[in-house]
Amino acid sequence: MRVGVFCSANNQIDAVYFEKTAELGRWLAQNGHEVVFGGCNLGLMECVARAAVEAGGRTVGVVPGIIEEHGRTSAFVSELVMCKDLNERKALMLGRSDVFVALPGGVGTLDEVFTVIASYTIGYHRKRVVLYNVNGFWNSLIALLKDMDGKGVIRGDWRTYIGVADNLEELQQQMMISTNQ
Repeated sequence: MRVGVFCSANNQIDAVYFEKTAELGRWLAQNGHEVVFGGCNLGLMECVARAAVEAGGRTVGVVPGIIEEHGRTSAFVSELVMCKDLNERKALMLGRSDVFVALPGGVGTLDEVFTVIASYTIGYHRKRVVLYNVNGFWNSLIALLKDMDGKGVIRGDWRTYIGVADNLEELQQQMMISTNQ
């Protein structure tokens, strides 16, 4: 399976996020899954790539030119895919991934998550996003989705295209649901 990973490129975040990200990267590699990520050498992006490569896995880094220009391309990229900007990065990641996992992240991660789910809701693809809810990181977003659903502004049942996992075992189950659709 090709797993698109959306996550923070910030090093100044809770250590538990790094622990769970490394655990995920190792598990993906040990189970023959490919990691498709933003290709940056910072934060959880670097962490998941390093863990996957060190466990014998393969990574695809989709890197906008500005990241490369600033010397921020990860050394843990098995295959480098250059692109011009963030919009092209999202399109390339969407095309190269079977399912997506959203680790803790900021506005860039939210942009990626909502780009994938918005295109799902109008029928461009059938790929789900699984929110890896490490230490309740995504609780506020989940509450917002429930509130929006209650107000009738979300098309269909959002749980069809967004999974939630509080631990690696649940994440594995959600990923399997995603690929069986």
